[in-house]
Amino acid sequence: MSDHPNRPAIHEIKPIAVPRVGHWVGGILLAVFAIIFLQVLVTNQNMQWNVVGQYMLNPAILSGLGMTLVLTVLAMVIGLAIGVLLAIMRLSSSQVFQAASWAWIWFFRGVPPLVQMIFWYNLALLLPEVSIGIPFDGPKLFSWNTNELITPFSAAIMGLAFTESAYAAEMIRAGIQAINAGQTEAAATLGLTRGQTLRRIVLPQALRIVIPPIGNDTISMLKFTSLVSVLALPDLLYSAQMVYARTYQTVPLLLVATIWYLVLTTILTVVEHAVEHRLKSEHNTDTKKAGGFFNLFGRQQEAI
Repeated sequence: MSDHPNRPAIHEIKPIAVPRVGHWVGGILLAVFAIIFLQVLVTNQNMQWNVVGQYMLNPAILSGLGMTLVLTVLAMVIGLAIGVLLAIMRLSSSQVFQAASWAWIWFFRGVPPLVQMIFWYNLALLLPEVSIGIPFDGPKLFSWNTNELITPFSAAIMGLAFTESAYAAEMIRAGIQAINAGQTEAAATLGLTRGQTLRRIVLPQALRIVIPPIGNDTISMLKFTSLVSVLALPDLLYSAQMVYARTYQTVPLLLVATIWYLVLTTILTVVEHAVEHRLKSEHNTDTKKAGGFFNLFGRQQEAI
């Protein structure tokens, strides 16, 4: 009840939205720009949408699309494998392992992947032959010609995977450090070795934490593969370039490549969100189970 007979009670007062002129003006401007952009896309004859539709499923374009997917998958798999090893080395008690891991991460985070790919492709200028044997002028067991060993494909994979390994190492290291130390101590109490604890308890949880940023990295890697066109490797962009170099239809072929990149990026984004949702649900379930397990373990310890 209000003290004043004509004044409503507090719970009876309804908030009134204050008009925000800035929001309306900004929304109108964005709508105008969107309409202008769509009008240019639809009405500009230079877009040649009929040509775009003609080349969307062209065999050369689809072949380049397949190469882009292969490069993305291989670069991510190799980069993540090296990244896990680097993260473990970085957290090792050995100063040598820490220094080696830090040097790798420092170098490959600092050098752009395009520069790396060009360097690896021209490695024969520095090392004409790659061999395995006893060092310091000892006998050679195996040897390969560097020009035959380092192809545009291998140079592209090395440049992309090594760059990814440096970023993945830091993400995985952060994920490992986010795991509660009590779980490691409990595992040691149960008789698990450090390797078993890392493999069975720490790494699965750390990877669950870092999968969302790794998904974002995968999308970035998909776009980074366009850099391999400088090596004349027939990825999606290079295939489009080869077609428009022959037909002189530059804009339509670039639109074809753009649309395919957007399609792949959209698919990866949907998959990433689905995986994040799945992991979040599993994490909630596992947290309840783990809580029950450690409570049971604590009661057993008290009984002993």
